[in-house]
Amino acid sequence: VQLQASGGGLVQAGGSLKLSCTASGRTFSSYHMGCFRQAPGKEREFVAAITWNGGSTYYADSAKGRFTISRDNAKNTVYLQMNSLKPEDTAVYYCAKLTRPGWYQPSSYDYWGQGTQVTVSS
Repeated sequence: VQLQASGGGLVQAGGSLKLSCTASGRTFSSYHMGCFRQAPGKEREFVAAITWNGGSTYYADSAKGRFTISRDNAKNTVYLQMNSLKPEDTAVYYCAKLTRPGWYQPSSYDYWGQGTQVTVSS
């Protein structure tokens, strides 16, 4: 499985970005997927996750009400819509495939994309 993240960039506080994560392979529609972020000097932290069919979603408290995770299985792609961005959202954002129970732990995911940089200026 290869995951390719894109959509990051520089945005002013209060702005929006939409990240995409596209997967290779024909079994993407069976994967539960997660999004994480890692700021310099900090541990990787959970942002959001979505079940294989999009029927359930999970969010970190910091993302609730501002971020929306979705997926299009026909395009092998997961999206993270980020609104009302804050400087503290600045980080490298990663997508990953869930391999075992535990939505919020990075160790529950086995395949990771390369990450895309999001920078929010104040």
